[in-house]
Amino acid sequence: MTLNLLVEHLRESGVLRSAKVIDILRTVDRSKYVPPGLPPYSDSPQPIGDGQTISAPHMHAQALELLQGFLHEGSTALDVGCGSGFLTACMGRLVAPSGKVVGIENRETLVDLSSHNVRTADSDLLSNGVVEFRLGNGWTGEGFLSHDKMEEVFDAIHVGAAAESMPQTLVRALKRPGRMVIPVGPQWGSQIFTIVDKDKDGAVSERELMSVMYVPLEQQLRPRGY
Repeated sequence: MTLNLLVEHLRESGVLRSAKVIDILRTVDRSKYVPPGLPPYSDSPQPIGDGQTISAPHMHAQALELLQGFLHEGSTALDVGCGSGFLTACMGRLVAPSGKVVGIENRETLVDLSSHNVRTADSDLLSNGVVEFRLGNGWTGEGFLSHDKMEEVFDAIHVGAAAESMPQTLVRALKRPGRMVIPVGPQWGSQIFTIVDKDKDGAVSERELMSVMYVPLEQQLRPRGY
């Protein structure tokens, strides 16, 4: 399958609806973010090393469609569990040139991988400061939230790993208004892809979307050589 055929498949299946998300998925080439020898345009998750995966294209498309209203030029966004850097780059294209996307991983090997991939495929996002990758903990805010500003930092948050319960640090980190998409549920158990919205008054609501299967959102940082 080619990139254009994948995008057309996602459009015909109803996953892709907005022109700007379609354009982004044609601009950020998934093949640059999938290890060599694996089928980059197959609509299935692929291993990226260290026991982790890059999500299937339909899940990335779904996430971008749900978040695109909060990902405009100048927005700030967070990609928790950035993996190989693909979705971080997509989000970066949506908020460029004046926005900021922080991609975090609890494994420094994957911080290195995502940085390498974006530097190779979409280097302007790094050189212009639109995208940044860090070692971080989605449960505590370590690595991406300062102690003097722990709330209302991001317009949009994507979480690419399943949390056993809703991480309140991430909910607090949403701006007013703001949106997060996150799979919630136990490892290898019943996980639900969930939309979390915070309105302009700070009220938070959740909406369950569909059953999914993601790797777990771990709570321990794993620096290089761990």
